[in-house]
This record gives sequence, C-alpha cells and structure tokens, in this order.
Amino acid sequence: MSPLPLVDSDPQATPLTLITDAALDSWRDAQPNAVKIWLSSTGFSGKSGERCLMPEEDGTVGRVIIGIGDGTDKWAGGGLSRALPDGTYALDQTIGVPDGDENDVATWFALAWCLGAYRFHRYKSESSPAPAVLVWPNHIDRGYVEGAAHAAILTRDLINTPAEDMGPDALAAAAEVLAAEHGAAITMTIGDDLLSENYPAIHAVGRAAAVAPRLIDLVWGDAESPKVTLVGKGVCFDSGGLDIKPSNGMRWMKKDMGGGATVLGLAGWIMRANLPVRLRVIVPAVENAISGNAFRPGDVVPTRKGPTIEVGNTDAEGRVVLADALALACEESPALLIDCATLTGAARVALGPELPALFTPDDSLADELLEAGFQNNDPMWRLPLWTGYRRLIDSKVADVSNSGESGLAGAITAALFLKTFVGEDTPWVHLDLFGWNPDDKPGRPVGGEAYAQRAVFDVIRKRFA
Repeated sequence: MSPLPLVDSDPQATPLTLITDAALDSWRDAQPNAVKIWLSSTGFSGKSGERCLMPEEDGTVGRVIIGIGDGTDKWAGGGLSRALPDGTYALDQTIGVPDGDENDVATWFALAWCLGAYRFHRYKSESSPAPAVLVWPNHIDRGYVEGAAHAAILTRDLINTPAEDMGPDALAAAAEVLAAEHGAAITMTIGDDLLSENYPAIHAVGRAAAVAPRLIDLVWGDAESPKVTLVGKGVCFDSGGLDIKPSNGMRWMKKDMGGGATVLGLAGWIMRANLPVRLRVIVPAVENAISGNAFRPGDVVPTRKGPTIEVGNTDAEGRVVLADALALACEESPALLIDCATLTGAARVALGPELPALFTPDDSLADELLEAGFQNNDPMWRLPLWTGYRRLIDSKVADVSNSGESGLAGAITAALFLKTFVGEDTPWVHLDLFGWNPDDKPGRPVGGEAYAQRAVFDVIRKRFA
C-alpha cells in the first residue's frame, strides 16, 4: 500500500488557515493592511475550496488561506494536494467553525486531502508529480483517516486496473495479499470444483472465460464474535455474454467487479481497526465471456440454495453469481449480511452515479445506514423491496427469471431476485452502486470509487464495537 501524503511533523511546513465565508470580513478587518489589500486584489471570498496564497517579502508563500464556505462541505480540501505548490503544509487555524466542530473539520480536511491526492498511473510511461504533503493535524481521528483512505485507495486501484490484469485470478490474488497482511484465512474454489462444491450458478456464468471462475472466501476474527458477512459482485469483465453489449456499454466493464473491490477495501479497514467481529468476505469472481460453452438465453441454471434460474438475458449475470454467494453466506446465520454490486443500469437512471441504491426489509437497519451516510459524507438512497413486482421475474419453466420480460423497476426486481436466496431471518442489505466517478470532483478523481464504504464501516462499528 502506497504511503499517504501525510507526515508527523515538518518545522518548515507552510501554515494553512481554514475560514468560513461568514467569518471572512471580520477576520480580514483585523489583519495588517498588506494582507487586506492582497485578499481584496485576489478576490478571495471564502467559498468552499477557494485558496489564496499569501506571499512573504522574499516572494515565497508564507501562508495559504482556504475557504470552506459555510463549513459544511467536507470536500473543501479535496483538490489542494494537487493544486498547491510542491511542499509540506500544516493546518494551524480554523476560523468561523462552531466550537466543538474543529476536530471534525480537521479530520475531514485530512481525509479529503488524501483522497484528492490519488492518481492511477500504473500504465503511464512518465510518473506524475508527487502531491503536496500535509502534516497530520492535531486532535483528529487519525485512525478513521488512515482506515478510510487505505480502503478507498485499494478499491480504486482494483477497479481502475484493466481486465487484462484484473481477471478472476488477479482479484483472488489481491484478496490473498489482503488476507496475509491481516492474518486472515482464505480459501478458493476454482473452475470445475465449483460444481463439486455446489456453486453451479457461479460456474455457469464464468465457465466460458479463459480464466476459470472462482469463489473467494476470506475469514478473520474471533469465531465467538458476531458474524458480519460482506458479499461483493466480482464480475471482472462483462461482455454481456451471448446477449452481447454494444461497444459503448462494454467500454467501462472492467469496473463490474466494483462490488467485490468495495468489500475487499472495507474488509481491510475492519481488520486494520480490529473491530470485534468475526468477518467473512465472499466474492464470486468471474468473467462473463463468449465462447462455445457460454451459458445461453433460455438455459435453466441450478443454484446452491435450490431455486432454479431461467436465463432471460445473459447480461443479467451479476445476480446469478450472487445467488450462490448469498446462499453460502446465509448458511451460518450472520448477524449482518451486506452485499455490494454494480448490478443495474436502472439504479443509475433513478439515482445517478453518486447515490447507491439501498435495499433492505429492515427499516431500522435502513435508517442506520442512511444516517451513517449523512454523517460520513457517503450518501445513499433507499428504494423499496416492493413485493408486488416479484411477478415481473416469474418464470414459466423455472423458479425465477434473471431478467423477466419487462424492463420496468429494474433495480427493484434485481433486489427481489437476490432476496430469493437470502434467509428470511438474516439481517440483509443490498447496495446497488456504480463504482465509478464519471467526472472530476474535489477528492474524487475520475475513475473507480468506493461508494458506501464509510457508511457501512460506521454502522458495523457502532453495532458491534
């Protein structure tokens, strides 16, 4: 794991001041005349993310003033590590923030600084300039910053890596590295062993690819602790199968393992924080490829739990592999089961790329996650598990169809499909997420993204710690 752009100390660091727009006028009036003139000449207004470099007499930067708007934008520092001149900076003033909120503002400033520094340049012939470095602010939640940053960076790296180098075998290798780092146990069920070990749905989807499908199963923690299980969709590339995607639909399908990448990053954070849980991570890793033995529209696929699946569309493969993974997860009755998947375009049409769709039959659990999303700047939106739509995925020849005949309510019917394979008494959440930033925003560069990670970690921590 690459080091974060933070250091414990640097006596030569350039000081930083954070200031709200409401506090700017009174603060500026108390400054020396040269400072007032400089602030006015640069047009600095204190809006969120705005910066003003204050010069010394020798022409060097003596201080940087950072606007944080009304103080609620937690991404105000997200662009600074790449925008400021090379060097080290130290936060020493926070002006206009209500008493008691300074540490939270500083914690988020440090995290946004880290996440904004991220770049994926593995395939660049020239290395990118190093980001500016921040001295760890005093009195912040350093463990939170380190955990959230490392989790997001791992997830981003996995999603951004092209499928040529991030097939089912490479995703499994990344999970093995993570397990070794934290002393977790890990097992793999690969290729035709999926049939003998009763994972027929995973095998059916992945059997056509050059790299064999596999089930990744990582376990960590005290066996007597509450069981928390994370399941992630690991479709390392999705051609659509025989119902092949058009080129514009296939272009970014290296990110279709974004759910698996999200839970692996989250697992690393949970283990790093040593939360008192017995953690299990299950990732069905496959490529949905086309060859002579690819699964076909109209095929009926058996599953680990028993219900049979009619393949209405081979491009609805993610829910098929998750069927076996969720059934396995429920066999040990976890105290909490959360699956993450880049599952439906319908969720993106409804909510756009920045809001994961949250499904659960548990109202209190939904409320916890929504509140955690708000508190951790990691929002999501609840959609209904409306059982009236279950008829839309009925099949005349099998127990359930993976697509049905209607395109309506696609995110809901996908969630209802998954519910078929979840135990009735299992506290379960399904998160349908995009896994990708389509445009640059402070702290969130274009590319793979770890949506819902901070919110889910917070709920697990509060429930079980």
